[in-house]
Amino acid sequence: MGRAAEMTGTTAGFLRALGEHGLITPLRSEGGHRRFSRYQLRIAMRARDLVDQGTAIDAACRIVILEDQLEEALRLNEQLRRPTTGQPPPADT
Repeated sequence: MGRAAEMTGTTAGFLRALGEHGLITPLRSEGGHRRFSRYQLRIAMRARDLVDQGTAIDAACRIVILEDQLEEALRLNEQLRRPTTGQPPPADT
């Protein structure tokens, strides 16, 4: 937890608060230590940036979740717009 807080420029309490708000859910090691993925650390840094700008932590968590959902939707939309290759041509009838 301390290393993750150091890497994100936050405190262990801030990371716990993000977990309480449902933004990140770290895995646990056999010893019970929290294990954060790089993705979770990036999310935590984005939330920290919003909080540093004066956004309440619950609002910051919601914003980050919505930004993440929008990014995924845009990625899927782009994927669906690309023409598929390897498809057989339509049969002549």
